[in-house]
Amino acid sequence: MQAKHSETIENIKKIFTRHEFPAKTILVNEGFVAENIFYIENGAARVWFDHDGKEITVQFLFEGDFIASIESIISGEKSWYSIETLEPVTVYSVSTESFKQKMEQLPHVREFYYLYIQQSLLSYQQRMVSQIKNTPEERYKELLKEFPEIIKRIPQHYIASYLGITSVSLSRIRNRR
Repeated sequence: MQAKHSETIENIKKIFTRHEFPAKTILVNEGFVAENIFYIENGAARVWFDHDGKEITVQFLFEGDFIASIESIISGEKSWYSIETLEPVTVYSVSTESFKQKMEQLPHVREFYYLYIQQSLLSYQQRMVSQIKNTPEERYKELLKEFPEIIKRIPQHYIASYLGITSVSLSRIRNRR
């Protein structure tokens, strides 16, 4: 499957356009229809939304991840969140409309898209259950185990926001280890 996966990624990159963006670049704006889908070749980004003037981080994206507003792709709705680069990134992009056309024309792109959506759904469900069921310390330990690159590459205040706690609480949890 891995060989097929990398072949599909290489084929997808051929229909996307390569870009380099600095850190702190907004790729998707909350409240606007997202016009592009991105694939991260190098770098990191975060998904966040504004809640009463406070940024709430809901996801981190790294090499091999796609960046998109699912609501914009599926129904043309405004994005519920922003996506911002945290490091300089190299990405490949394609317009949402062009991507939809390619899915219709190329079965391997459509198959890959559905597989990616399924994996994303499982990941979101796991995160939702963890947010409800686990303590902040358990969520932090889970994060360390499952995604050690987040701890190494992402500023602490974004990690705290992702865990649903303050930076001070995160510092206390980290000092207990």
